[in-house]
Amino acid sequence: MFYARLKNIQPAELDDVIRQALNAVQLLPHIDQLSGTFSGGMKRRLSVAISLIGSPLVVYLDEPSTGLDPASRRMLWAAVKEAKTRCSILLTTHSMEEAEALCDRLGLFIDGGLHCFAPPKALTERYGGTYVLTIAAEVGMQDGVRDLVYSMAPSARISHDVSGTQIFEIPTKEVSLAQVFGTMLKSGDGLGIRDWGIANTTLEEAFIQIAKGAIGT
Repeated sequence: MFYARLKNIQPAELDDVIRQALNAVQLLPHIDQLSGTFSGGMKRRLSVAISLIGSPLVVYLDEPSTGLDPASRRMLWAAVKEAKTRCSILLTTHSMEEAEALCDRLGLFIDGGLHCFAPPKALTERYGGTYVLTIAAEVGMQDGVRDLVYSMAPSARISHDVSGTQIFEIPTKEVSLAQVFGTMLKSGDGLGIRDWGIANTTLEEAFIQIAKGAIGT
C-alpha cells in the first residue's frame, strides 16, 4: 500500500491494484503477514510486485530470481513476461537460462565493458558455431561411432565419453542437420546406437566463447 500510494494510485483503486500485484507473484495468500517474516525468496517476489505496481513505463530488475527454488523461479518469470507486454524491462542476471527465457535483446558485460548486444538466438548462432551431437551406443562400439561422426565432420571434437555415451562438438559449417539425420538413420542400427540427439550451442557456451575473445584466452 505504501508504494502504491507513492505511485499515485487513487484510494478507490488501492485494494484491487495491491491484490493484483500480489497475486501475480503468488503472495496473495500472505497478504496479512508482515513482510519482515518473509523468507528471502518471498521478499524477492514482493520486491518484483512493488516494482511492477502502478503501471510504470520502465522497470529495472537486478537478479530477481536469485535464491528462488525452480517452481518459484518459473512463476516469477511468468510474471515478468506478462509485464513485458506493458512496459520496458531492464534486467541484470548471471543466469544464462534466465536471460534466454526473458530477454528479447541481450547485452554481455565482461570486465565492465559491453561486448555485444543482440537477441539471444543471434548470439548463439554467431558465437556458437557448433552442433552438439550426443550418441549413446552399446559398450565397445565407441570406435565405430567416432568413425561415423568423423566421416560427416572431420573437425568434430569429443567433449564427453563415458560408458558408451559420447558427446561431439561439430562445426555447423561442416554439416547440415539433414545430413546428420540421414547418416544416423541409415547407419545407426549397425553400430548398436540406442539413442542420439543433436542441439544447437547453448547461450552459456556462446558466452564462454565471447568471454575468451574478450580477455584474449
